[in-house]
Amino acid sequence: MKALIVDDDRTLADLLAFTLRREGFEPLLAYDAPGAIKAFENEAPDVIIVDVNMPGEPGLRNGFDVCRRIRKTSDVPIILLTVRDDEDDIVQGLSLGADDYVLKPFSPRQLVARVQTVLRRASAGRSQELASFEYQDVLFDPQRRQFTRTGQDSITLTRLEARLLQYLMLNAGQVLPAEHIIDHVWGQRSGNTEMLRQLIRRLRLKVELTPEEPDLITNLAGVGYGFGI
Repeated sequence: MKALIVDDDRTLADLLAFTLRREGFEPLLAYDAPGAIKAFENEAPDVIIVDVNMPGEPGLRNGFDVCRRIRKTSDVPIILLTVRDDEDDIVQGLSLGADDYVLKPFSPRQLVARVQTVLRRASAGRSQELASFEYQDVLFDPQRRQFTRTGQDSITLTRLEARLLQYLMLNAGQVLPAEHIIDHVWGQRSGNTEMLRQLIRRLRLKVELTPEEPDLITNLAGVGYGFGI
């Protein structure tokens, strides 16, 4: 499998390439945003690891712009790397369709585990054929990631949003502990409560008629979240 590593820190990029090669990946390297898009278009990688802060050009300035550009044409798993620990960055990364978000510093082995997790999740999503979900005036097609509510236009969810909604609807009427949801959406040892909170917020903005007063995705303080409770 091809893994595209995009980071202007060449020492770190080389270290990640070495680690991934030992795990059987074919690493590809780029050091700025334009180079990332060129490598993506020419090499069709199976997973992309991209630093948020790196050189670019107008219209393609950083890792967020790379993620935005790629998501116009592809669902390839994307992991964002950053030294930032800012809520707005988490929101932006999730809204652009990133599959995971890793804060520097991290161990190369930890990142390899995250890469393997997003690849397993993507593979399972492609192979799993589930019927559409219906609930009152809601129709959700997890394969197409299409959400429709009577009287509203159909909405395409990001992969993480769709994975979260699918899990909640599979367990409709139950309050699911936040830890269980995180494990399902991001995998064990990935994700955290802040990422879940922001993903829930993004999903509510898309599927709720009144996001401030949700009637589909509700939460029980200190316990977790549920659908149709």
